[in-house]
Amino acid sequence: MLDLAIIGGGPAGLSAGLYATRGGLKNVVMFEKGEPGGQITGSSEIENYPGQKNPGESGMDFMSTWAPQCMKFGLKHEMVNIIRVSQNADKTFKIVFDGGKEESAKSVIIATGSTPRRAGFKGEDEFFGRGVSTCATCDGFFYKNKEVAVLGGGDTAIEEAIYLANICSKVYIIHRREGFRAAPTTLEKARKNEKIEFITSATIKEAYGDKMGLNGLILNTKDGERDLKVPGIFTFVGLNVNNEILKQENGEFLCKMTNEGQVDVNLKMQTNIPGLFAAGDIRKDAPKQVVVAAGDGAVAALSALSYVESLN
Repeated sequence: MLDLAIIGGGPAGLSAGLYATRGGLKNVVMFEKGEPGGQITGSSEIENYPGQKNPGESGMDFMSTWAPQCMKFGLKHEMVNIIRVSQNADKTFKIVFDGGKEESAKSVIIATGSTPRRAGFKGEDEFFGRGVSTCATCDGFFYKNKEVAVLGGGDTAIEEAIYLANICSKVYIIHRREGFRAAPTTLEKARKNEKIEFITSATIKEAYGDKMGLNGLILNTKDGERDLKVPGIFTFVGLNVNNEILKQENGEFLCKMTNEGQVDVNLKMQTNIPGLFAAGDIRKDAPKQVVVAAGDGAVAALSALSYVESLN
């Protein structure tokens, strides 16, 4: 039986593995269906991680040193696809793999993250990471004093547009409706910002560019097609929380969740199920930043250490 199973191999999962094994747990396995690294490996440039040796390096290069360091103290990595995590009658946990194999663990850290929802316009995938982004705090600086667009009508979209207006020369907010889901106070703040222009009742028909990246967007508006020449667009149309493995055979979740499908945890990354922890983008109120995910992983591991020690 494992002392600790870590599900997810991004910054949260890797940090959890480092702190758990260095803290003394001997039988710790990180389960990740691919190579460790997580969603951040798809980013073209990283420059906001404290102490970073090479600011501006790609996400892949940035994460390349994490796995060797985190496995130095005994963390093991198994490349498998997990179907479900459930609890046994003795309060240990059962991990069910694709194909039917099972593993038991005294404690589990869920670090499966979330996936930005794609908007679905033509060219989105082609220019993702080369002009199409889902993180203003990650990539906004690269468009300093340039014009950019934001797609969405919720709180996140409007808040990120306001953030970008502090960096960029102009921000176009594209929304398919006239009304917005964002809080009225946030919306009012954006409307008062001279750098922000609203384009409502509009959708993106196509993103176009060249081998260097995005050059612009073709919009379908109430007044006809519009060519919006911007080198960057930030899409905020929601997140798909990767919570499937917590869903039980009866359709209910193993632990308490928020209405948005995120894991409800306290400041120690503890769920309402003793021995079950969550870290990174999967947990409630996650800021979706690498530095935070890494911190979450460390906190979750320290909590798991205390829990496993209490069983002895």
